[in-house]
Amino acid sequence: MCGRFALRLGRGEIRNVHGHDGVHAEDWIDEEAFVPRYNIAPRTFAPVLRRRASDHAPSDSTGYILHSMKWGLVPHWSKHEDKSLSTTNARSENLVSQGGMWASIKGRKRCAVLAQGYYEWLTRGKEKLPHFTKHRDGALMLIAGLYDSVVLDGQTEPLWTFSIVTTSANKDFEWLHDRQPVILSTRAALDAWLDTSSQSWTSELSKLVQPFSDPDHPLECYQVPKEVGRVGTESPTFIEPVVKRKDGIQAMFSKLASKPSTSQPRLGPSSRKRSQSPEDTPPSKKIKPEMEDDSDIEIISGPPTKIKSTPTTSPQKSSAKRKHTPKAKAADTKKIDSFFRKV
Repeated sequence: MCGRFALRLGRGEIRNVHGHDGVHAEDWIDEEAFVPRYNIAPRTFAPVLRRRASDHAPSDSTGYILHSMKWGLVPHWSKHEDKSLSTTNARSENLVSQGGMWASIKGRKRCAVLAQGYYEWLTRGKEKLPHFTKHRDGALMLIAGLYDSVVLDGQTEPLWTFSIVTTSANKDFEWLHDRQPVILSTRAALDAWLDTSSQSWTSELSKLVQPFSDPDHPLECYQVPKEVGRVGTESPTFIEPVVKRKDGIQAMFSKLASKPSTSQPRLGPSSRKRSQSPEDTPPSKKIKPEMEDDSDIEIISGPPTKIKSTPTTSPQKSSAKRKHTPKAKAADTKKIDSFFRKV
């Protein structure tokens, strides 16, 4: 299936069908109804490429025109816009078979939806991871579509709507989803799809809606931010690989690689004295730098001091103890004995 796509190019690039030489839109009907976005959702307007023809008969002109239409086809027999009707996509298998709601449309009203690429969600357990698929060379993706118009009850102007044709995913994309849009990758495929002169469905058209297979126009697919899943959100990062985002994984590793090391260089004695100022750190405080390894270097803010194993005492008490050492006591005793002998 295809439930979201991107088209955020300039209007000039869209008119010239960027990446497809020789394809050009001669006119753009209801151009003002389209707002370029990275996150185009169902029931919003987007440009489609179609033949310049009336609503009832094909034109012999080979010229193409752009027409802004609402995504989600409303059949021409409708009285009201039934929002419960699932017409965002049209299965190719239903087009190839006879009958069905597409029978009166598929032969006369075919178009190509312009997109930079489309989004699909990979289911992994309970998690859904959005992925973006686009042409590797950056060319606009032309997706097969059907369109119709109707004047609803109470309206005076016709409502133009479209649906995206989907087919089975090719083997290279089965890991992502079992369906993918029908991609018209060549000028021949585009001309054949938009040629409504026969007013019928042909075997050539049945071949065009097969799973994608064009090695000359390869596709690439990558994971994108989850925010794209919210309708109405917009960001250029939606079409960028999530690993290359400025706030993504690759950016994180780049910042780590460019970040200066937090480890301190091995310092000599003179460097240690200049490393800290007494105004910043108390003289007796030692600061151990952040090191990536188990370095035993310490930066000392003041002159080194010897640490005694005995309990510290105040200077006054220490002086008192030095005055009453055993040697001092012995000297005093000798003086007393000598005095009494003289007497």
